[in-house]
Amino acid sequence: MDTENPSAPPHSESRIPGKNHPDRHRNGRPGGVIHDNARHSTHFTVIGNHLTQHRELSLLAIGLACHIQSLPTGAPVDIKTLAARFPEGPTRIAAALNELQDHGYLRRTRQRVDGGRIVTRTVSCNRPGHHSTTTGTSTGTAVRAATETSGRPPRRPAAEKPAPRTLLPAVPKPAHPSPDLLHTALALLAGLHRADPRLLLSATDVEHLAPGVTAWLERDLPPTAVRHALTANLPQDPLHRPAAFLAHRLTAQLPPPPPFRAPAPPPEVPHPLQNCDSCDLAFRAPAPGHCRSCRSDPPDAA
Repeated sequence: MDTENPSAPPHSESRIPGKNHPDRHRNGRPGGVIHDNARHSTHFTVIGNHLTQHRELSLLAIGLACHIQSLPTGAPVDIKTLAARFPEGPTRIAAALNELQDHGYLRRTRQRVDGGRIVTRTVSCNRPGHHSTTTGTSTGTAVRAATETSGRPPRRPAAEKPAPRTLLPAVPKPAHPSPDLLHTALALLAGLHRADPRLLLSATDVEHLAPGVTAWLERDLPPTAVRHALTANLPQDPLHRPAAFLAHRLTAQLPPPPPFRAPAPPPEVPHPLQNCDSCDLAFRAPAPGHCRSCRSDPPDAA
């Protein structure tokens, strides 16, 4: 987390005549945003333009990163706390946190503490790729100063660019499309975190894994059996990529297709009820006529 800038003046910066004038446009084109800026001296956080103008992060992830960087050290940033603070639900909050982790703005590790409990340690990085070893000026402050001097964010070295997200392994595909089975698969994957919090998946991960779960369900397996196969005997080590782990299990442990069963013959349709033309007794026949008793010849018939 960034600290307050000790070099900030104790009062707001005086406005320079002509600066931020609505008729002046840096790019020479009309329209666009006009900044009405005042320098903060207290209660502010330095945020790099590499975050606020990130082209791959969602708007929710960018806003969440800014909020986390503004919090003091030790503040809770778990999904439940953030979902209670903001209107977005736990699923969207979890997906945004995964985005920030994939791009290096968050580092989350699970550690065992006294008493055997496992806790998650979260480190917020205001500039991915930089690990500060001093308590001096932060990297966020340096980026902010360069931006205010040149009017544009400084070019980041190639070493600081976060690594692209690694593609997930392929999963089995169902033999036939089934909207009902796909809906069951999506619900099953979205609820895996109830068995183990490490299996909290993003919306993108659930969409990728759903066909694999559908392939299991179409092999006459109930959802409870599929859930047990995915969550049983999980490793004790931290799951840095739970979606990749589940994709491997869906592929490596795919059960065989069920044995072939010939379709059952259609049930026999009974004839409709008819009334006998002679005795008016009800009997079943394909067409009106006489019942069995009335159409039988008398024993003494010659």
